[in-house]
Amino acid sequence: MKKGRLTMLPDSQDAYGHEIIDHMQGKPVLEIIERDDRYIEITSGPKAYFAPFKDWPDHEKQAIKFAKGRVLDVGCGAGRVLLYLQEKGLECVGIDVSSLAVKACRERGAKDARVISITRVGPPLGKFDSILMFGNNFSLFGGKKRTEWVLEKYRRLANPGIQLIVTATDPYATNDPDHLNYQKFNLRRGRMGGQIRLRVRYKKYQTPWLDHLLVSQPEMTAMLKGSGWKVTKFIPGSSGAYAAVIQRENEI
Repeated sequence: MKKGRLTMLPDSQDAYGHEIIDHMQGKPVLEIIERDDRYIEITSGPKAYFAPFKDWPDHEKQAIKFAKGRVLDVGCGAGRVLLYLQEKGLECVGIDVSSLAVKACRERGAKDARVISITRVGPPLGKFDSILMFGNNFSLFGGKKRTEWVLEKYRRLANPGIQLIVTATDPYATNDPDHLNYQKFNLRRGRMGGQIRLRVRYKKYQTPWLDHLLVSQPEMTAMLKGSGWKVTKFIPGSSGAYAAVIQRENEI
């Protein structure tokens, strides 16, 4: 496995999947997120992955209305988006690097959930009318070069009129000195301010160190220039969160 690139998480690294399974079984879950500057945060873990539609943030409720046709849910987790769209009658395929997350999706009623990385999407998946990256999953692009590479993969999956519907977080919408100093640290080493290198720990499991990309709306717009894709709509949320609808430039 190349540095920073996942195909499938081995069990010892599937902290995320074990959290999901334990939460499904009613066990308390506390997740440790560790950043490469030694900053540590403890969260309630996968609770949000199971949220019913009524508890989704408003920007996600608005963004999901743009989903149409055959849908690819990238980073499907426990299946909250996949199952919602499935109930609405859309044909959905969910993918995740966690085999336990995919197992949870299937147990909860997902008709088509597969263990596939964002870097491994390709023609065997078929063609799609919508590709969704919810739960702040725009961050899975990791960095500018990888974004360009994966967007080219998405192009090969595209039916005419495809829409990429993503949620993201503006890293600069904070006054926390730890986060502001980390952004400066990133810029000094030639990275984007919101390019966060982190790993997740739970019980005896820990993910590898991976880059997650948080971007402002202007940064997202700039990143897409020359890629053949363009943001056609931003949907603001709270605390720096937002959604974006992205389309092929030659179809706008």
